[in-house]
Amino acid sequence: MTERPQPRPVGGPPAARMMMAGGPPEKLEDFKGSTKRLLGLLRPQRALVGLVLLFGVAGVTLSVLGPYILGKATDVIFAGVVGRMLPAGVSKADAVAGLRAEGNDTLADLLSSVEAVPGQGIDFDRLMRILAWVALIYVFAWVFGVFQGRITARVVQTAVFDLRNQVEEKLARLPLSYFDKQARGEVLSRATNDTDNIAQTLQQTFAQMVTAILMIVGVLGMMFWISPLLALIALITVPLSIWLTTVIGKRSQPQFVAQWKTTGRLNGHIEEMFTGHSLVKVFGRQHEAAETFREHNDRLYASSFRAQFISGLIQPAMMFISNVNYVLVAVVGGLRVASGTLTLGEVQAFIQYSRQFSQPLTQVASMANLVQSGVASAERVFALLDAEEQSPDPAPADMPRVQGRITFENVSFRYLPDKPLIEDLSLTVEPGQTVAIVGPTGAGKTTLVNLLMRFYDVTGGRITLDGVDIATMPRAQLREQIGMVLQDTWLFGGSIEDNIGYGADEPDPASVRVAAEAAHVDGFARTLPDGYATVIDEEGSNVSAGQKQLITIARAFLAEPSILILDEATSSVDTRTEVLIQRAMATLRTGRTSFVIAHRLSTIRDADVILVMENGTIVEQGTHDALIAADGAYARLYSAQFAQAVTEVD
Repeated sequence: MTERPQPRPVGGPPAARMMMAGGPPEKLEDFKGSTKRLLGLLRPQRALVGLVLLFGVAGVTLSVLGPYILGKATDVIFAGVVGRMLPAGVSKADAVAGLRAEGNDTLADLLSSVEAVPGQGIDFDRLMRILAWVALIYVFAWVFGVFQGRITARVVQTAVFDLRNQVEEKLARLPLSYFDKQARGEVLSRATNDTDNIAQTLQQTFAQMVTAILMIVGVLGMMFWISPLLALIALITVPLSIWLTTVIGKRSQPQFVAQWKTTGRLNGHIEEMFTGHSLVKVFGRQHEAAETFREHNDRLYASSFRAQFISGLIQPAMMFISNVNYVLVAVVGGLRVASGTLTLGEVQAFIQYSRQFSQPLTQVASMANLVQSGVASAERVFALLDAEEQSPDPAPADMPRVQGRITFENVSFRYLPDKPLIEDLSLTVEPGQTVAIVGPTGAGKTTLVNLLMRFYDVTGGRITLDGVDIATMPRAQLREQIGMVLQDTWLFGGSIEDNIGYGADEPDPASVRVAAEAAHVDGFARTLPDGYATVIDEEGSNVSAGQKQLITIARAFLAEPSILILDEATSSVDTRTEVLIQRAMATLRTGRTSFVIAHRLSTIRDADVILVMENGTIVEQGTHDALIAADGAYARLYSAQFAQAVTEVD
């Protein structure tokens, strides 16, 4: 396999890891832009967002009216208590005049503001009507809140559903080079953890933020309606609240970025260690793997702790400011009641409003940590969505039956701009020919077939199939003509029959059996307890490496492609099975163009053409006998393998 750019290491040397842990936390590149783009996910749901706002306005309006009307009930009770204390038959005006004559102006002012009737107690009929209205108001406010919550859930989940689809479609459009440079766990973390965090952030903040802002506006209006002086006193603490939220938010924001970046690195390490757990155990690296995990986990703990602790300071700070505001309003309000400027019910309503005013401010401030965490995740997901894609496919076109003539015309390719790999390579393969590609590791053998499959696009020249430039063909249309069996087998969780049937769109059991017999899967499949229905896990741990290879070969048999690519397809099977597979492959290759990458040269003696590659260049080509007679690079490779085999026998 040709050397490719390697993914960034998750751990690195101890010194490097210590520098990573001790370095300054990273900041969001564009907080405002990412926030705007995050909210843009809701744009397709504009109608439902409008309903959320409508129900929010209705619910907040009723919630704001509640304390004011409830204050009227307090006034009725207070008036009844005061009226009971006054002698019957005396008018309220006479009682107030008598108090002033006695020099008790404060009590006179208080009595003048109360709608009391001397000698009469509490008007329970009026009180019950007021309480009934209050109950009705709060019931409807609750109903509007329920509808708002339900619609919000639908809006958010639909937006995140669309976002997941965008991520899935984006992953399908990304070139193979992107995955070569990214740890798989990091990509998975962006597609799962970060997306889930965005959903949680939108769900918990969208409706609450709307309601909180509406509540602030509505409550502030009622506060000024009742008493402009008390409203101004209540507003004194707002600048302090905003300043505290801003200061704390700036300190916690980098920690949330570090938290989600570290989560991605931790997931990448876990995915690598789980995938290669057998190798880790074989080389006795459990301690190093556990130590690297501990370092990532410690780093994640530290960044998460700092993020949550710093952002968590907002709520207690806001509660302290709210209590200070409550004391100021209560003291000044009491003095205003004593002076007769306000009624007791109005002060009671105002105190409730001051609490309602502080509560949404506290909610908005406490949501800052969720918003920053969600925006940090959104920026990571948007970075994935903005990654450079592979060149777009042309429109599908009707193709005649593929004959299999493949031509490489002055092809050049490089994984890295400053490191050429294949330069000015030309090759013509006639239909039905079997072409074997040999050479040392890193010579460019696998890269050649990757270019044919358009896993990578050439940087110079072109490749044609039956005279048509493959760059002008849709990738799916090209690849459906090609069957590929790799040295590294891949099986998914499912039955043996399902894995073989993966090679066709609608396979029937009979065709699966035919392919299995041709690839010698039938022999061991029938010995299993459930036969072809035997379920194998994703790692294929309940079948041997050779049996996994046979299943993938059967899959290629079933696909019946026009072109075959065999990349060390028999490297994991024993000698006897290899001979059987070679015979089956000979049958399968009949009438098909085939590329065979092989290190064991004894397996490609019968190839029509053998290409010997070194450093991305074809240095020799011909039949086995001709190349041996030429006594060149191929002869040296063949002699070296023969000598090695003799040494192993001895």
